[in-house]
Amino acid sequence: MIDHGFMCHSCGQRHEGLPFSYGTPAPAYWRDDLNNDERSVLEDEICIIQAQHYFVRARLVIPVLDADAVFEWGVWVSLSSTSFSRMLDHWTTPGREQEPAYFGWLSTELPAYPIETLNLKTKVHTEQVGTRPHIVLEPTDHPLSVEQRNGISVKRVQEIAELLLHHEG
Repeated sequence: MIDHGFMCHSCGQRHEGLPFSYGTPAPAYWRDDLNNDERSVLEDEICIIQAQHYFVRARLVIPVLDADAVFEWGVWVSLSSTSFSRMLDHWTTPGREQEPAYFGWLSTELPAYPIETLNLKTKVHTEQVGTRPHIVLEPTDHPLSVEQRNGISVKRVQEIAELLLHHEG
């Protein structure tokens, strides 16, 4: 059995359990004052901002090459009004995973990358009912896209953990 605890280079302490997934509660564009806006809604899986911008929560999966595992970013992706409506229309429909992928823009800023992750082009793939959609980034030289295509090591998972466990705001 692999010990997924690690000695943190940031604080010098040992952390038990190396997390293999992180997520954000809202798209980067959500602001607290929108809680009082009747045209805006933030739920666990969907978000609408001022009845103009539509988001769905999704998984960005990255293979972990030396652990026979996957690393997941829980992210938000913006969809067009048409795609968002279609996704909602099929939300509880068995077989929805046969739907063609939807185009979307990554709407989560991931601090583990030196280059902004907002607005990377994605394809949103619907999964079986009860499973969050997953996204595939457009193949570019952006470090996140490269990691999704090529995979990462457990050492990289630890680097991400060290950064996020001690990330200030």
